[in-house]
Amino acid sequence: MRKNKGTSGKSSDTPEVTRVRTPRKDKNEILATVGTLLGGKRVTLQCMDGVVRMGRIPGSKKKRMWVREGDIVIVTPWDFQDSKADVIWKYTGPQVNWLQRKGYLK
Repeated sequence: MRKNKGTSGKSSDTPEVTRVRTPRKDKNEILATVGTLLGGKRVTLQCMDGVVRMGRIPGSKKKRMWVREGDIVIVTPWDFQDSKADVIWKYTGPQVNWLQRKGYLK
């Protein structure tokens, strides 16, 4: 059995390149901040377009994506009811830092 040596083989002076998923305008995706957890799979979202929406975490993502208050997520507003949206992606801490540096977050 191999033991982990604790080093990844990279030198510490090389910058790490990260890929961050950005919202796609052609699919009507926008960034949002999670306000409050309403219970079950519902959350309140403060979207970047200025609208407060009620968000729903689909069942396929509920166990894989643990959403807390203050998280930055990508949402897709419903076509027939603009006050509701589906949460489709959650950003990690380093990804949020990258979004702030690149100017995606206000």
